[in-house]
Amino acid sequence: MSRSGRDPGERLRTGKKRSTSSARWLTRQLNDPYVKRAKAEGWRSRAAFKLAELDDKYGLIKGASRVVDLGVAPGGWSQVVRQRAPRAAVVGIDLLPTDPIEGVTLFQMDFMADEAPGALLEALGGAPDLVISDMAANTVGHKATDHLRTMGLVETAAHFAIENLAPGGAFIAKVLAGGTDTELLALLKKHFTSVKHAKPPASRKDSSEWYVIAQGFKA
Repeated sequence: MSRSGRDPGERLRTGKKRSTSSARWLTRQLNDPYVKRAKAEGWRSRAAFKLAELDDKYGLIKGASRVVDLGVAPGGWSQVVRQRAPRAAVVGIDLLPTDPIEGVTLFQMDFMADEAPGALLEALGGAPDLVISDMAANTVGHKATDHLRTMGLVETAAHFAIENLAPGGAFIAKVLAGGTDTELLALLKKHFTSVKHAKPPASRKDSSEWYVIAQGFKA
């Protein structure tokens, strides 16, 4: 404890092989209350709280019967869905491996692959009423390029939702600072009765991420 009575936070010993940026990231992780809470409560990532907070505000999960989780790894969002809609069929996909989650069918494959949508729908057994996407492209350090690559994933996810959602369904996706691109936003407004942007409290203030929430799919 410091002399002021406040915990100054855990400090990380920086080894020769660890870069300054990675040391800063690890130190932030060690002192992040959401990271600590996630570990204490058994969530696979702090991202679980982002979906939970969005659901608390917009009522996205309750009543869902079929859910597709795009970019599922490490599984925090699917955990939230399983907790809040335990009877729902849940299917997740990611390029990265994801440890098994009870009640969730997992695919380790590229969502952009031609066979991915069919595999998801077949496993789901019907039209989804909720499509959630926490996908983001691997960054290359060039802001404009990173934005374009991530928004390309968001656009693909949105088209998947529009082509497959059940009437009245909802779509949630991570976007970057500036929100959804104009053309994509117009597309979502055409197919959903409500389209909003939100930044849940669990999303770090210095992060460029936002979420687009589209509800009331017009079949």
